[in-house]
Amino acid sequence: MTVRPSDYPKERIRLGVWAFFLMQGLCFSTWASRIPDIMAVFAADDVAFWSWMLFLIPAGKFVALPLAGWLVSRLGSRTLVQISIAGYAAALFAIGLATDVYVLGGSLFGFGVCWNLCDISLNTQGIGIERMTGRPVMAKFHGGWSLAACGGALLGFLMIVRGVSPFVHFSLVAAVIVLGMLSLRKYLQEDAEPAPAREDGKAAPALTGFIRKPEWLLIELGVVSLFALIVESAMFDWSGVYFKSVIQAPDSLQIGFLVFMVMVTAGRFLTGYAQDRLGKRGVLQLAGLLIFAGFFISAVPGGLMTSMTGKVTVISLGFMLVGLGISSMVPTVYSLVGAKSATPVGIALTVLSSIAFVGSLIAPLLIGLVSRTFSLQYAYMLVGLLGLCILLMTTFRRAFKN
Repeated sequence: MTVRPSDYPKERIRLGVWAFFLMQGLCFSTWASRIPDIMAVFAADDVAFWSWMLFLIPAGKFVALPLAGWLVSRLGSRTLVQISIAGYAAALFAIGLATDVYVLGGSLFGFGVCWNLCDISLNTQGIGIERMTGRPVMAKFHGGWSLAACGGALLGFLMIVRGVSPFVHFSLVAAVIVLGMLSLRKYLQEDAEPAPAREDGKAAPALTGFIRKPEWLLIELGVVSLFALIVESAMFDWSGVYFKSVIQAPDSLQIGFLVFMVMVTAGRFLTGYAQDRLGKRGVLQLAGLLIFAGFFISAVPGGLMTSMTGKVTVISLGFMLVGLGISSMVPTVYSLVGAKSATPVGIALTVLSSIAFVGSLIAPLLIGLVSRTFSLQYAYMLVGLLGLCILLMTTFRRAFKN
């Protein structure tokens, strides 16, 4: 007798889907932890050149946007999760294998495509689990992503210290992810057919209505997510570069990405508690304030320190505040989508991502331009101002009222 995914106990299903968030987080952080080493392999000392290379990842994510919602509705999120997570691992392997700049560029573009397809399909699974269990588990799913990303950052730090090449490192992680996908795919759920009703009891409008005129709620949530993705890009892509190039920390002190991910992980697991205490709007307001403070501590007091120990300590503190702030952004916004939007989940997340991923496209070029004209410290101060924008948006816009 064949066991269907829905026939497994709900707790086992939840843990199975949670494991896919772990795999996605591990894949991402494996790449991010070795960015300075990939730069060294290709002698990419020019900030402008490297910003264009990093731009290929969000470009791939953006190109995948028109496909994501269609593929979720056509294939189902269960199938698309399996395809995209395997492609994500394959792209990671190809990045480690690349010896030519064009191969690297193509691999980074493919990495972005698979990243976005995995994001949409896996978060569709997550929202489906929330509805199936009647429990707010999205923060825990994203906490799992962060936990694995933190572990991947620590593994990357150890690989750097021990001199393991990116190719060997990436190959091992890619193999683990593919084996994990094959073992745990049985817990992925088929998508529910009917679109959910809104909280006010009104029926969801037709699909053509979403295409012609997206909900204003999704536009407002998308703008805040856009700011959040610029912040994430500044930390994911440039935190290692900041430690290596700006403060010129030795390999044994290359902890910028690691401390950031530790706080992202801690914050993800505290998000549910914070939402209960402060409400979703209060969580987002606090996040904006922490992001602003963290970037300015990193750029101003951190840049004035003279000793290496002082620089590493102060800048790490700033990175930790940014990590704690950004940790709650994605799960809280996605939770608001699931609670308030009348749009079917796959389409809603695609609309949200279409707006938000403009931030991913802007970030590498913006940071590269400001860094080349002034310095990476000034670029971080500019990004820090987005924390204030998040605070203002979540305070005064109707979509964020509890």
